[in-house]
Amino acid sequence: MLIKRIGFTIMALTILFSAGCGFKLQGSYSIPDELQTLSLSSQDKYSELTHLVRERLRLNSINLIEPNDKTPRLKLIKDSLDRTTLSLYPTGNVAEYELIYQVEFTISFPNQEAQLFQAIIRRDYLDDPRTSLAKSREMALLVKEMRLQAADKIIQTLAAFEQ
Repeated sequence: MLIKRIGFTIMALTILFSAGCGFKLQGSYSIPDELQTLSLSSQDKYSELTHLVRERLRLNSINLIEPNDKTPRLKLIKDSLDRTTLSLYPTGNVAEYELIYQVEFTISFPNQEAQLFQAIIRRDYLDDPRTSLAKSREMALLVKEMRLQAADKIIQTLAAFEQ
């Protein structure tokens, strides 16, 4: 009986301390009330990034509606993937790249100027010309992961947004 009480006390204290320090599960954000309903627009409404952002908004219980003059608007302006050379093999072939995925988006409220934001995700990518098929598959998975992280950064920006 005493062991159960001690175990319960330790568990209760752990929960209190983790809640008291502001701990949250990853992916759960407290979106401000004024952004609970918004419209989402982008250059390509069928792009993978737009799909991921829409999915993340729904997971955070944000109501998406058609654009109008009375609701806040999240607009995905553009996304781009660039790469720079980090290292070379002795033969002169590229050994390692840095992939840079950049997303520009705005958040605007009715009768106010839109505020521009950027989400930048960086990853190193090793390139081995002998395994080009496997590397192209790895690159596709890496870019998909970077898009997912960019969508999460957009939601984090919404959570931290102050009008």
